[in-house]
Amino acid sequence: MSKIKSFDELKKAVSEYKPSLQLREHFTKDNLVKRDILVCGGTGCSSSDSMDIIENLKSELEKSGLSNHADVQLTGCFGFCAKGPIVKVYPDNVFYVQVKPEDAKEIVQEHILNHRVVERLLFEEPALDHKKVERHDEMSFYKKQCRVALRNCGHINPENVNEYIGNDGYVALGKCLTEMKPEDVIAEVKASGLRGRGGAGFPTGVKWESTANTPPGNKYVVCNADEGDPGAFMDRSVLEGDPHSVLEAMAICGYAVGADTGYIYIRAEYPLAIDRLKVAISQAEEAGLLGENIMGTGFNFNIELKYGAGAFVCGEGTALIHSIEGKRGEPRMKTYSSSKRGLWESPTCLNNVETFANIPAILNKGASWFTSYGTEDSPGTKVFALGGKINNVGLVEVPMGTTLREIVYEIGGGIPDGREFKAVQTGGPSGGCISSKNLDTPIDFKSLSSIGSMMGSGGMLVLDDSDCMVDISKFFLEFTVDESCGKCTPCRIGNKRLLEMLNKITEGKATEEDLVDLKELATTIKTTSLCGLGKCAPNPVLSTLDYFYDEYLAHVRDHKCPAGKCSALLEYFITDACKGCTKCARVCPAGCITGNKKEQHIIDTEKCLKCGTCIENCKFNAIITR
Repeated sequence: MSKIKSFDELKKAVSEYKPSLQLREHFTKDNLVKRDILVCGGTGCSSSDSMDIIENLKSELEKSGLSNHADVQLTGCFGFCAKGPIVKVYPDNVFYVQVKPEDAKEIVQEHILNHRVVERLLFEEPALDHKKVERHDEMSFYKKQCRVALRNCGHINPENVNEYIGNDGYVALGKCLTEMKPEDVIAEVKASGLRGRGGAGFPTGVKWESTANTPPGNKYVVCNADEGDPGAFMDRSVLEGDPHSVLEAMAICGYAVGADTGYIYIRAEYPLAIDRLKVAISQAEEAGLLGENIMGTGFNFNIELKYGAGAFVCGEGTALIHSIEGKRGEPRMKTYSSSKRGLWESPTCLNNVETFANIPAILNKGASWFTSYGTEDSPGTKVFALGGKINNVGLVEVPMGTTLREIVYEIGGGIPDGREFKAVQTGGPSGGCISSKNLDTPIDFKSLSSIGSMMGSGGMLVLDDSDCMVDISKFFLEFTVDESCGKCTPCRIGNKRLLEMLNKITEGKATEEDLVDLKELATTIKTTSLCGLGKCAPNPVLSTLDYFYDEYLAHVRDHKCPAGKCSALLEYFITDACKGCTKCARVCPAGCITGNKKEQHIIDTEKCLKCGTCIENCKFNAIITR
């Protein structure tokens, strides 16, 4: 596209590109309307051959002479990852799930040529007795969601700046540069009550104001895209599906605080997000929306990418800044804020991806619109990566204040295989476990903190009655121990000792006195570690001790794991369902199973390695653990 030289020219571009996007929301069965076929191009669906689906759809349209009847578009994550790859056909608003490359021919022949919905590719809604539904807004997974940060994901092509512009893209930036003073921009962000979505929840407007109030000179805007929590993919999905929203927000922040340079610190393990960012930056510069003299206003703002090597600690602000500077990624004492002295000792405004993604919407629609969602303490919405023992795994965005019960049972579709809900782990390795008695807790910063957990960046791991809470604590602590930078003693040594104590418990070698020591050490680490990673590392241990102390007692008193997860505490037993086929004895690596053919066999528990090979090979389900 040609370079946009003024805000008026941007408004004209919006008017030019908006109709095609509005058509996607114009639900109709008019057979004369040209269709848009949007295919999810996020990492999850791409790994399941969605790029092949795109190529096959284009090929089938061409072979059938229907290229003028439909366009195939790449788009971002629709969120319903459990049912990917996803294909959505506009303006019919038909939502196809679990599509395979070989389904492209049927979609073209039936839907595009003959105007018939491909019924077998529709979602079966459990809440409606598995009735097949065409529209995503009829699915329980989407009904309670409200997309703000994810507003463009699954709706526009992230590699086409024209589509972003058509959905009011860069209008907020143009409005700021031509109609608002920097202090007006900051006032609007403060009025919105937006809090940082990276974990700590610090008021965004206050951070911007602090940076702006420093003396003129070199200042920087930094986007933290170092999303390191296991199972978290919120920021990655925004960058893959709507990179321009982050670029626009960073430029707005630069104008507000007086910076002309921005850095996006992104881990190198996100190649697709990196590629989309490179395309977006290049297109924005070519369109005159980034770089020198943006929209003819005299404001300059450039953005560079900086790659992280995957260290979890670099998600901490000061460690991230050190890494950008080429230093070892270690945190420093918080004797002063980065907004005063950050990158290269200059004032630096640092926010995470999701925080930035909210900014253009807030400035376009107003702070009062944003505060109409959420709670007084936590306005707006929050994106969560919903995973674990849940039917509807995926990316969800809900208003703050939505309860855990609503997320788990309505959006998430409940627990698979009829098992019982046990807990939710929020906030990743730095968060805590929330038990069933707190299922009606509203999801906001204050409420989660009051029950010993935290919002974190948005990971939400659902656990069922087959999960051992001691083992879960050990899993997260193993991750933290591996990722510790080693700079401070409480984190470097304390967490290793904490892990050793958990291993002792799961091996049946601990006593009740060890549980007292466990809590005391965890509390000490929490209060004395240098950075947020170390301070929050004991949270999974402390929260499970609070809510699941009976499981810890079972491990140390009875030498039993109630969930049957800790192998050292299990005994293998052959029931009278055994038919004496001898297969278990033949596959046992320890040779501890004996018995005659067609007679019940016996396991020598002293010799048993507890490897589970016998259970895997018993076709009569005659071997159990107890």
